[in-house]
This record gives sequence, structure tokens and C-alpha cells, in this order.
Amino acid sequence: MNQSCIIEYECTYLLKYVPNDLKNYPWDEISDIYIPQNTEHPKLRMRKRGSKYEICKKYPVYEGDASQQHEFTIPITKEEFQELNENLQGKRARKHRYSYKYKSKLVEIDVYLDDLKGLILADVEFTSDQKKANFSQPDFCLADVTQEKVTAGGMLVGKNIVILNQF
Repeated sequence: MNQSCIIEYECTYLLKYVPNDLKNYPWDEISDIYIPQNTEHPKLRMRKRGSKYEICKKYPVYEGDASQQHEFTIPITKEEFQELNENLQGKRARKHRYSYKYKSKLVEIDVYLDDLKGLILADVEFTSDQKKANFSQPDFCLADVTQEKVTAGGMLVGKNIVILNQF
């Protein structure tokens, strides 16, 4: 079995606007199930991304710093995913993840669906803390929300987004 444990360095941004050419970039539909369901911030996730399936556990390297995460991933088969999916009572979310190029850097832009429709976040991953520190926030981003607990996947699931067009 091919499994991996890495340290992920990342920044998460709330978008100010959607880049005009985003629809020209490749995307996958992602379905996440976070468990256990009754935990405020579940760190164990089962994911379907396109035709790939996995179970992943993410938790901070240093408590209180969401920019560095231990990420332990185990690939699973479609059949394993389907059986677990039918029986799990976890918190669920779906999104379209675009693989967007910005100044030679890959930016993963997540456009949430269903109860989280209207929320769009961007993640940028790095190979070191120094490279992360040297990166400038893209112009289409409003704010760095890396350290905001509310924007973590395990915290978002089970919530609703309300978009007000006018007062």
C-alpha cells in the first residue's frame, strides 16, 4: 500500500474576486467526509477527487499554527470509498477545485457547492517555511485566512453560507 506522511506548508486566502480566466483551468469535483461527525473540528477526512480516493489525517505541526500541517494520506479504492461513504455519518462538503497558475505558482482555488455555495478560498502550498514567507498574496485575494479556524475544512463542513445581495 502506498501511504505518505508529509509536512505541508500552506497559505489560505479568501478571494476578493474570481480571476477572469479561471474557467479555462482544469478542475476536479471534490467530495469530503469529515469524521467523527460530533467533533467541532474533525481532522480525519475521506475524499473523492475525480477518480482518486483517499483517507487523510491533518493536524498542526505546532499547536496554534495552521500554516504547517502533518498530513498522513492512505489511498483507497473506489469500492472501499463507496462502502465507507454509504455507512459514514460524517460532515460532508463538495467543491470544485481549480488548478490555477499565478506567477509560476500553482494556486488551488476551491469553489464550494451546496450549503457553502458562495464561498471561494485559495490554497497555495510550499516546500518550505522560507518559500512560504517569501510569497506575496495574489491580487485577486482579499485576506490571508490561514490562521482562521473557521476556514479550515473540518470547521466549514456542516455550516451554511448566506449571501446577501442587498440590504
